[in-house]
Amino acid sequence: MKEKIKKTIMAVFLVFCCCMLLGIPVMAENLSDDFSVETDTDADYAEDTTYSVLRGNNLNLGNSSIKKLASNKVIISGLTQCHHSCDIVYLNMYLERKVNGTYSTYKSWSFTKKNATNLVKDITVIVPSGYYYRVRGYHAAKDGSKESTTTLTSGILVK
Repeated sequence: MKEKIKKTIMAVFLVFCCCMLLGIPVMAENLSDDFSVETDTDADYAEDTTYSVLRGNNLNLGNSSIKKLASNKVIISGLTQCHHSCDIVYLNMYLERKVNGTYSTYKSWSFTKKNATNLVKDITVIVPSGYYYRVRGYHAAKDGSKESTTTLTSGILVK
């Protein structure tokens, strides 16, 4: 009889513990890598560097930057850096403009380079003033397998 009471109490205790664990609300900060998060800066320069998430054999890092040169001119830069010489190195850059609170692609460029350790491009662009601009980059390296990462700068005001 005592053994049956102990088992019953133990079962009730386990059910209680499970209910407590499942019923506790969790409050956590959103740690998303969501690139739709918009950040603008008052500075005339913005940059982002992202290292390969895979810590792979080919791709080391990607870097994008934007700098205001004049009231209607920006220079955008992109870098794809590899650990060694790769069959193909990729760099796509997207200049995005903020209109009515939303960024969308204003201009884009795609580059590749064969048998290289890096790919660097600087582009001077004439833009309409009075808008925020940012650069989104796609960086990849292929040497057997393809590894990639993305970058996104803050928006800078060109006025």
